[in-house]
Amino acid sequence: MPPKYPQKAATGKKRMHRLTRLSIVTSRVLSVIFTPFYLPLVSTTLLFFFSYLTLLHWQYKVFIFGMVYLFTIFLPTMLIHLYMRYQGWSILKLISREGRMVPYVISISSYFLCFYLMKLFHFPHFLSIIILAALFIQIVCAITNIWFKISTHTAAIGGITGGLLAYAEIFAFNPLWWLCLCLLVGGLVGTGRMMLRQHSLHQVVYGFLVGAIVSFFVIITL
Repeated sequence: MPPKYPQKAATGKKRMHRLTRLSIVTSRVLSVIFTPFYLPLVSTTLLFFFSYLTLLHWQYKVFIFGMVYLFTIFLPTMLIHLYMRYQGWSILKLISREGRMVPYVISISSYFLCFYLMKLFHFPHFLSIIILAALFIQIVCAITNIWFKISTHTAAIGGITGGLLAYAEIFAFNPLWWLCLCLLVGGLVGTGRMMLRQHSLHQVVYGFLVGAIVSFFVIITL
């Protein structure tokens, strides 16, 4: 039996199709913007604006910013793409269990080098400890990956959340509004990863918790 209102039914299907496409596009954009590598750069920027590090000379800030970007975003991303091209891998191979170890090894090596150089050049402790927290998050995610998959995207925003709580304790400020923003972004990123069918709800939640717990304890104790 044909529908009573065929035009309305067709319009409804088109509207749902558009909403689905918009949701997928938005999820992809969020995944690109909030990559697992952005944690150190965002945290460093926040410290430049909301801590005693605002007193640093702007040229020194630019140098630090460039160094963090080089070793935590540009270098890992470039090396991963070069490795994929050399091996002839597709993105599907990279998200497999064995393929996921490659980004972990590359990012861990890059983060360790960045932390080593920061200590070598005597960068402020609260900056180098961010890199160390991100390094530990990558290590824990890599080890966890041996048994089951978790979301490194939500681990990154979880790391920022944990770092926020740790610095709120250290510098004695109220983190409520920033915490709400982190949770909102974490929810959007996690929802996007599930809509793209890259992760399940458990993988998204576990990733966030790993990032938050590791980041908090590394910063508060070291």
